[in-house]
Amino acid sequence: MHYEKKDTVRILMITVSALIYSFGMNSFVKSGNLFPGGYAGISRLLTELLASRAGIHISFSIIYFTMNIITTLFVWKHIGHKFILYSVLWFSESSLFTSLIPVTELTSDPLLISVFGGVINGFAVGTALRYNASSGGTDFIAVDLSGRLNMPTWNYLFMLNACVLTIAGMCFGWNQALYSMIFQYVSKEVVNTLHERYKLKRLHIVTDYPEEISQAIFHICRHGITTLKCMGEYSHKEHYLMMITINAFQKQDVIAAIHAVDPKAFITVNNVEKIVGNYYQKPLE
Repeated sequence: MHYEKKDTVRILMITVSALIYSFGMNSFVKSGNLFPGGYAGISRLLTELLASRAGIHISFSIIYFTMNIITTLFVWKHIGHKFILYSVLWFSESSLFTSLIPVTELTSDPLLISVFGGVINGFAVGTALRYNASSGGTDFIAVDLSGRLNMPTWNYLFMLNACVLTIAGMCFGWNQALYSMIFQYVSKEVVNTLHERYKLKRLHIVTDYPEEISQAIFHICRHGITTLKCMGEYSHKEHYLMMITINAFQKQDVIAAIHAVDPKAFITVNNVEKIVGNYYQKPLE
């Protein structure tokens, strides 16, 4: 693990992401009395239950940070250390900012709070993931499973969050639980849109320069390429068809490398639902 220039940009963006997340927590989640997903939702639930049932007032930030730091100790050996350290930075800053930023009610409409709060929450978490960090907690579990299965697993966490919403509905009313479900769904969709590490794309490339294109691609990523001879029915000329599966975030770089070698290359891009077999996934740092 070594420090690079790009790490400065990552740290800056992680800090911005944590600030946006904290603003969303105080301006939408707390003001609307919602329960977000993951450890944030569990922390909110514990905070409210302790205050209403036992008269014990403990800060959300303290519970949230404590739960995350304990989980971090358990996953230290299973996930990249730089990724974990960035995540520690994110949830540490989020805990700090949440305790410092005043709770502000921007609107009293619960539907607007749910939708726009979910967008802000998802944007903050998705931005953190794009810059090699996460919100810790259940995100660590999702990242680990996504790496093992080569597919997004955020939908499964959405199902787990239903347990928190069920308890919240029973204790504080079903209106808040149902609005929280809208909040979580919107947030999940935004995260899925921004986080492309475990989304797969298949490229079909028709070209006359398969060897040169292969070498250009190999300089960018470590994925196998299948090449077949083919015939263009319109021109009746022989070409080569190249097939490769890559991660979605590599798409633009790979296409640029292909066109740098062959500007006339014909490329189609398709989504890949799942891969069965050997596929190289670059581990988290």
